Amino acid sequence: MGKVGIIGVGQSKFVRGFAGSIRELAFEGFKEALVDAKIQTKDIDASIIASAPEYDKQRSSAGVVAEYLGLIPQPTFYIETVCSSSSTALKVAYSMIKAGLHDVVAIVGFQKMSEISSNESQERMGRGADIQWESPFGTMMPAYYAMYAQAHMAKYGTTGEDLAKIRVKAATYGQINDKAVYRKPVTMDMFTDPKSNMSSPVAKPLRVGDCCANADGSSCVIVASEERAKSLCDKPVWILGIGAASETVNMAGRDLFTGLNVGIEAGRQAYKMAGITSKDIDIAEVHDCFTIAEMMAYENLGFAKTGEGKDLIAGKETYKEGSIPVNVDGGLLSKGHPIGATGGSQIRTIVLQLRGEAGEMQVKDPELGLVHNIGGVGLYGNVTIMGR
Repeated sequence: MGKVGIIGVGQSKFVRGFAGSIRELAFEGFKEALVDAKIQTKDIDASIIASAPEYDKQRSSAGVVAEYLGLIPQPTFYIETVCSSSSTALKVAYSMIKAGLHDVVAIVGFQKMSEISSNESQERMGRGADIQWESPFGTMMPAYYAMYAQAHMAKYGTTGEDLAKIRVKAATYGQINDKAVYRKPVTMDMFTDPKSNMSSPVAKPLRVGDCCANADGSSCVIVASEERAKSLCDKPVWILGIGAASETVNMAGRDLFTGLNVGIEAGRQAYKMAGITSKDIDIAEVHDCFTIAEMMAYENLGFAKTGEGKDLIAGKETYKEGSIPVNVDGGLLSKGHPIGATGGSQIRTIVLQLRGEAGEMQVKDPELGLVHNIGGVGLYGNVTIMGR
């Protein structure tokens, strides 16, 4: 059936409180992708709307968003795999094009998390765990990832300082990303200064500086069949490998010392499909909702051996000039994490990098890029490999 290419990408600015409605928020990312692809709404055969519904008063938001974007009477679909919703939507869009059902599909991810309070947001995130066996006991996202951090520290000797280095890197690039919600410098001293908010405890050993922030935002990725991509776009970016996996919901069914198994399995599938190994990747976007999540991603994706992710960040190998640049747009830690929009934002970053259009964040001449997007506490995992 030929290849599937990405012909347009867009993203709103990620902010702490978007003043408009969810449909207006979704439009921000969509309009940028439409302009980027140099097409009109009539050229789009179908749309997939990706978000987590617990944050919206609107039921069945896909229809409302598609109508506002002018994507009717074309079919629209709704996808939800928590934080990995828009990268899951990419897999579905890829499949529909490969099946010959559609030639051009728009993936619109959004989340307006400011619709509810921080306490309400944490409670809803907690529902991503098993509501019968886990979340009633008060477990929330920072606590879950803190368990992984404690396991990593106990087995591999990882320290809070190792994790802080990841946050410092994120801020290095967040400062130059005009789409990021957090654009301030972060230093190692902030993690030991009791007067700094960065050092405030959240869930031991994670501190405020180890955690990403909620945000409002949208993203859009427009994909097309090979024939349409070549006719519509001068520089399509091709999807070379896609992997996806799921995991037991309850922590009791997992081995916390291996990291996130969904990242390992999704990566294995994507590498196999693309016919490459981790050594071939020139740049990566990984799901750094917490600093420990990025550390585990280094190891789960094969950029470092298990337990040696701390050496990668210590040597600055994941900086822009390093051997495997990771999250040089600031990652979730600096950009913010509007759940439904996150995967699309990661994909946009890699597409711009491969096209040589990433500005100050540009890595030198990358040919292969990887996106690692996790839903919940390793409940869902997607890995996508793209090339020029």
